[in-house]
Amino acid sequence: MVVYILEKVPVSLRGELSRWMQEPHSGVFVGSLSAMVREKLWEKACKQAKNGSVIMVYSTNSCQGYCMRSAGKANRNIIEIDGLQLVMIPSRN
Repeated sequence: MVVYILEKVPVSLRGELSRWMQEPHSGVFVGSLSAMVREKLWEKACKQAKNGSVIMVYSTNSCQGYCMRSAGKANRNIIEIDGLQLVMIPSRN
């Protein structure tokens, strides 16, 4: 299972992902992809995101059962602590 979450990206990127995945909510794409297709789409999403952001969550053989990646200007950051990936929301100072 692979999930992409897009924020403020060009419509063309959403169109590209819709060829491979379902979009149950605006900017959220879900699908079952091979590792090769997942990586190719990730590369394309990172290049085309421009001023937006992309988050990818995919199933993997880890203690959490999934892995997360992010690219671009997101309002949440993925951090790793003791081998666990966590989502950090930066404080507003």
